Amino acid sequence: MSTSTTSLPGGTWTMGDLTVSRFGYGAMQLAGPGVMGPPADHDGALAVLREAVRLGITHIDTADAYGPHVTNRLIREALHPYPESVHVVTKVGAVRDAQGGWPPAREPDDLRRAVHSNLENLGVESLDLVNLRLGDAQGPRPGSLARSYGTLVELQQEGLIRHLGLSNATAEQIAEAETIAPFVCVQNLYNLAHRQDDDLVDRLAEQGIAYVPFFPLGGFSPLQSSALSAVAARLGTRPMPLALAWLLHRSPNILLIPGTSSVAHLRENITGAGLTLSGEDLAELDAIGR
Repeated sequence: MSTSTTSLPGGTWTMGDLTVSRFGYGAMQLAGPGVMGPPADHDGALAVLREAVRLGITHIDTADAYGPHVTNRLIREALHPYPESVHVVTKVGAVRDAQGGWPPAREPDDLRRAVHSNLENLGVESLDLVNLRLGDAQGPRPGSLARSYGTLVELQQEGLIRHLGLSNATAEQIAEAETIAPFVCVQNLYNLAHRQDDDLVDRLAEQGIAYVPFFPLGGFSPLQSSALSAVAARLGTRPMPLALAWLLHRSPNILLIPGTSSVAHLRENITGAGLTLSGEDLAELDAIGR
């Protein structure tokens, strides 16, 4: 399939040799309830992926744990063979259990198994970018990443991975990874109300490393803020798209991967993220998470 030249808010960012749209798409919501099982609307899920690419999105975020296997297989069905400009970013380091939990799986055999599963389900010979998922479902946890990260470095040297990234990582783990091998992005919890990574965002920007916020709209508990609602009302928009626009304004290295299972919602997110914010707007929004 071919891609559109539609202009997206934020322009592009380059991770290693991968140039991607700063407005990307996260595929997690394409799986069934609780990110388990198939979607209720299979054809609708395919339509969202195809519309994302048609609109010019070239950064698609996924994981073989979503479903499990569901989103990767949907991506393959919808988009394979992938346009040269489209880059699928996946993550390893957690699996799903029968209760729908996300237990860590970061032993070398776990990671090798996960990489090969991603390769098979996405239908590729090499993965564009693999994030090492650290911590657990409750957030980052301290501890060395050397053994796990070293395994991904080996897989990269074998030609199965082009670029590496980190997810759910502490500042200490990010610093440790810098001493082992280069990475091109960090994917952590960050949004208008959760600003614990402010300094990290700025430091990574200086190094030319992407910062990809997960739960950009608050995740399972959507952002709630009277200030956000007030600015949105003044601009004639809704709070959630405005929160995306703020992220694009926050720093040029921030890449968005909001998820949705609706074509209409996808378009709404893109429109909202393209809002022009005045200095007054930004000042009011900046105060929310401080």
